[in-house]
Amino acid sequence: MNRRAAPAEGAPGPGPRGALSGAQRALLVGGFLVNTGTFAVYPYLAVLLRERLGVGMATVGVVLGLATLTQFASAPFTAAFAERVGLRRALVLATCLYALGAASYLAGVRVAALTVLALFLSCGAGALYSPAYRSYLVRTAGPEERPRLVSYGNAAGNLGIAAGPVVGALFLNAPNTLFTATTVLYAVLAGGHLLLRNEGQGGGADVEPFRRVLHGLAWVPFVVTVVTHYLYMQFYQYLSVFVTGRLPTAGYGVIMMGYSLGLAVLQPLLARWVGAVRHGVAMAVGFGCMAAGLAAIATGRPAGVAAGAAAMSVGTAVLFLKNDLEAIALSARSVTVTFGQQRLAVGLGALLSGVVGGAAYGFFERAGALPAFWLAGAAQCLVLPPLALLLGRRLAARAAAARAGDAGRQSAGFS
Repeated sequence: MNRRAAPAEGAPGPGPRGALSGAQRALLVGGFLVNTGTFAVYPYLAVLLRERLGVGMATVGVVLGLATLTQFASAPFTAAFAERVGLRRALVLATCLYALGAASYLAGVRVAALTVLALFLSCGAGALYSPAYRSYLVRTAGPEERPRLVSYGNAAGNLGIAAGPVVGALFLNAPNTLFTATTVLYAVLAGGHLLLRNEGQGGGADVEPFRRVLHGLAWVPFVVTVVTHYLYMQFYQYLSVFVTGRLPTAGYGVIMMGYSLGLAVLQPLLARWVGAVRHGVAMAVGFGCMAAGLAAIATGRPAGVAAGAAAMSVGTAVLFLKNDLEAIALSARSVTVTFGQQRLAVGLGALLSGVVGGAAYGFFERAGALPAFWLAGAAQCLVLPPLALLLGRRLAARAAAARAGDAGRQSAGFS
């Protein structure tokens, strides 16, 4: 059973059924703006690093890979830190780190190494902000309210992901203006987060040591999240390369914006259904849509790619939401730490996609059979989920047996 502490005095409760509190509405706006600022820069980082550092794309890839891995691998620890200091303080600190990162991008014009520092500061800020943001929205809500609140939080973030590249494109030839604007934006957001209601000071008696941040994993949703993001990131990372010469650049941009907007709209619409169905049913629907989407992309035609992105939007909307809800329901840890553990699963899936997916894409490209890459991905959407479910259940059973054994040994020691 998942432990749930009583709401702290002054906690941001959900208010009347169906209504968002003022603090929740403000935080959703903050989540949108944070992602807008982040993704105004993110799509152009490879070019920025190559120009400022004067290195090849291989080195740029290593820098970006290390930064991304650091962000996701540190999430359980940053989530535990947020739990200790309090969510409001964690959100303020994260937005201050975002502002410092944006200022470092600006200073990187003169000192190129500061661009790398800025990248790691921004990744550290994201690692701290994400679990605190999600936990602040849902930690005092009951099970019936969580699907809606999680979906709203994801929708606000996805709207920012959709808007960010458009904003960045406006400043593509004036990066200093962009970094000045994002520095000011994050500084304002830091002040705004200070005005949030304080949900508690952190550091409660139920907070466990950092060495235990991976204890109490909800293994089934964790493993399914790894597989979900392994397959999703192949779509996200390699579609731009595949459509080069097949679609106009503007057309690709419209399709990817439509994908993000689809997530933002679909998750709130599907939240009640996703919250009610069993995880296995959600997996069948979600991975089925992903399989159909990847198969459609294999056509290489604009209509096929657009239809594929739409199907991917439906599939990932269901899976992203259900995996997190299932983790909250099954985890033996706090909501904050659970979200941090889920972020680690996302990072592992992205890492697998980069290693395995990249090698597979290169193989099919050399063979002159790139459509087969997408068909292979579609096949994996059908084969891997049952295996993930089986592995997750076995790991959960093993963890339960280990806990029972520990409890038995402790009992024997006191008898």
